[in-house]
Amino acid sequence: MTATSQDLILEQEKLLGNWNVFSNNILVDFQLPPLFNLPKSHLQCYGESVYCINKDLLSKCKNGETAKERMICVVAWSISILRPLMFGVVPYNPTLGETHHASNATLNVLLEQVSHHPPVSALHATDETNNIELLWCHYAVPKFYGATIETVVHGTRKLKLLERGETYMMNSPTLLIRLLPKPGVEWVGNVNIKCQETGLEAELSYKGSSFFGFGASNRMIRGKIMESSSSKTLYDISGNWDRTVQIKDATNGKNKILYNAKEAISALPSPTLKDPEGVWPSESAAVWAEVSKAILNKDWDKAREAKRAVEESERELLRQRKSMVEDWVPKHFDLTYSPDNGWDCTPKQNTVPPAPIVFSM
Repeated sequence: MTATSQDLILEQEKLLGNWNVFSNNILVDFQLPPLFNLPKSHLQCYGESVYCINKDLLSKCKNGETAKERMICVVAWSISILRPLMFGVVPYNPTLGETHHASNATLNVLLEQVSHHPPVSALHATDETNNIELLWCHYAVPKFYGATIETVVHGTRKLKLLERGETYMMNSPTLLIRLLPKPGVEWVGNVNIKCQETGLEAELSYKGSSFFGFGASNRMIRGKIMESSSSKTLYDISGNWDRTVQIKDATNGKNKILYNAKEAISALPSPTLKDPEGVWPSESAAVWAEVSKAILNKDWDKAREAKRAVEESERELLRQRKSMVEDWVPKHFDLTYSPDNGWDCTPKQNTVPPAPIVFSM
C-alpha cells in the first residue's frame, strides 16, 4: 500500500467526519460524473452506519435484564443506523470484490461487494467481548415514478445476541428520492423487527414530508413493541428519527427518551490507521484513492480520469474471466440465491479479525 493511499484513508475520513451523518445513501445504478460523488464508497457508508456512532447502543442490547428491555435497546439501535441524507451527491458504486474493514473498540466490521449485477453488498460484524454478531445482505432495486425514485432495499439484517441465544431479524426502510417539486431524499416505509426466541416484535413506520416538502411529518417515526402471539401492544413509539424518539409504556403511560440523534451521531469520530501494511488492496479507500484525492482537491478532470481508470480496470477483469470461462467467487462470503428468499450471504469465517483502520468513540 502506497503512502498516498495511507494518507488518503486518514485525510478522507477526517475531512468527511462531519459528513458521515449524510452518507448512508443508496445509489441508483447510474454512471455519474465525479462532481456528484461523495469521496467514499457505498461499502464505507454501510459500515459507518454501524461503527460510526458516539454512544455504544449496540452492546447495550445484550445488557437488558428482561426480553422487553433488550427489544427496546434493539429498536433504539436500529433507528441509529439510519442517517439523514444529502440530495444530489452519492457514494461510489463498489467494484466487484471491493472490501471495507474497520473496527470500533471490540466491534470488528467487514463488508464485501459480493455481486455487481445485481449489486449485492454483504456485512459481517462481530464483537467477541460482548458476544454480538451482525449479518447483512443488501441489494437495492430502484423504481421510477416520474417525480420520484423509490429504491427498495431488499435483504435481511440479523442481530444476534449470542449470550442470550436471541436473533433479531429486521428489514430496511425504503429510500425515496424526490425530484419535484422540492428535491430531497428520505427514508420511508415500514420496518419489522422480530425475535422468535422471546416472542416479541416491533413495527416501525417512517414518514416522509408532504408532496411539497412541508408539514410536521418530516422524518417522523411511529411504531410499537408488541407480543407476537397476541399482538398486544406493550410500548408506543413516536418522534422524529433525526432528532428525538420517545417510548411510552402502554401499561402505565410513562414516557422516556428512546433515542437522541444529536447525542448519537454528532461530532462523529475520525479514524486511526493502526496498521498501514494490513490494509488490503481491495479496501474501499485504496481502490478509490486517486478519485477521492482529486475530488477533495476539486480537480474534476483528474477525478474523471481516475474514475474511468477504476471502471476500466473492472471491465478488463470481467473480460479476462469471460475469456477463461471463470466465475467470480467472493473471498469472505458464500453467496446464494433462491426465488423465494432472494440473495443471501453467509460469512466464511466465524469471526471478523481486528481491522487496520480503527474508529474510537
